[in-house]
Amino acid sequence: MTVQNKVQLITYPDSLGGDLRTLNQVLDRHFQDIFPGGVHILPPYPSSGDRGFAPLTYLEIEPAFGSWEDIKAIGERFPVLLDVMVNHISQQSHYFQDFLARGKDSPYGELFLTLDKIWPGGEPVQADVDKIFLRRGQPYSTFKIKATGEEIKVWTTFGKQDPSEQIDLDINSPKTKELLADILKNFSKHNVKLVRLDAVGYVVKKLGTSCFFVEPEIYEFLDWFESLARSYGLEILPEIHAHYSIQYALARRGYWIYDFILPYTILEAMIAKSSARLRAYLKDRPGKQFTMLDCHDGIPVLPDVEGLIDTTTAREVVDTCLDRGANLSKIISDAHKGEGGFDVHQINCTFYSALGEQDDAYLAARALQLFVPGIPQVYYVGLLAGANDFAAVEETGDGRAVNRHNYTVGEIQEALNREVVQRLLKLIRFRNEHPAFGGDCSVEESSDTEVRLAWKNGEQYCRLTVDLSTYGAVVEYSAEGQTVKRFTV
Repeated sequence: MTVQNKVQLITYPDSLGGDLRTLNQVLDRHFQDIFPGGVHILPPYPSSGDRGFAPLTYLEIEPAFGSWEDIKAIGERFPVLLDVMVNHISQQSHYFQDFLARGKDSPYGELFLTLDKIWPGGEPVQADVDKIFLRRGQPYSTFKIKATGEEIKVWTTFGKQDPSEQIDLDINSPKTKELLADILKNFSKHNVKLVRLDAVGYVVKKLGTSCFFVEPEIYEFLDWFESLARSYGLEILPEIHAHYSIQYALARRGYWIYDFILPYTILEAMIAKSSARLRAYLKDRPGKQFTMLDCHDGIPVLPDVEGLIDTTTAREVVDTCLDRGANLSKIISDAHKGEGGFDVHQINCTFYSALGEQDDAYLAARALQLFVPGIPQVYYVGLLAGANDFAAVEETGDGRAVNRHNYTVGEIQEALNREVVQRLLKLIRFRNEHPAFGGDCSVEESSDTEVRLAWKNGEQYCRLTVDLSTYGAVVEYSAEGQTVKRFTV
């Protein structure tokens, strides 16, 4: 299977109508020609937390969302992308619950990374812990084995609770590799074509390192997983939030990567009304990337754009977003904070609200994303030009919920009636259909208040010009009969 150079949708299974069957109907009714590139369905599995990212199992679909038959039906018309959180699984999974009940007698015990696999006696050494890229206060949780009363420490990279809801898997265990093979085999039976490896940067734990993207072991795991996936007709998309040098290292090895630099860089260009940093970046980035402006998490800042930003300007961008209703996720590890203690990990905000809910500014930003080389993904809230959902933050206590509004069928129709959404759909159709996007892209010279991106494929061409001072965006393109046409985004 080859990834199509077309636009993809990102959505939760219940965010466009309430369940997978309705999602399929919404796609069929409104978006057949909008997302031929596919649909990334965020984790539809039974889960105990983190809105699907603490899965109990990958072999079932949460009954409230539907069934594997619904996934298969969507996959008949839209290539489906699903996540595998290769780093962890829920503590409520039957695998871990059996381990808690029986300890070493459990057939699933070897799935998990107990600390005795890392430190003699299972007791962490602080000097080693200090080197780890921490996502919580400590990289482990303590549990009691029911059969013996023994307390045992298990590696847990993520989770706000203690003990964590997300239990790390031991990727070196044959049992874990068998489980991953079962997952991919089941995917292949239900029209899944692409697998996103969520949090894959954390899978290797090695003393004396940050336990994040540990080389060369991370490549050994990725090569093994890619080979396994291809044997089932699947492609993989590693998901790694890290310094861009790590992303580029993956790209050099031929992997698809995410362009986590682009969202902030476009946001800064729009708010600061300066294209200098954006144009410099676009001239020096790998082309084999998935692009996005927004997703279920916040707009990435550190460590993704570390070394590519001016901290003073970044603070101004962040402050502007806060004034527009954003909240922040922060860096915990001091080693990964920026100059002057700058500690913004992600800006939690819809991209529409981050740009002041100005239609022209938002559409100019989307046009830039769609013209940048790569596979464009459009998050469902961004598709409908959604504003910040403060009620969801208050209800869930999760700052990221500001950009996770669940749309009813009626709300979808209301959004589709808005001019800004119809203009965006026109732009997406153009990106899907014009043959120039099958050729080569160039960043044309311009002033610091403009961005000009041009595509050429034989006699076919198209050019986007964005004026940052006015947020005006114009597309000029070749049409039949060698005529030249243009439209305002």
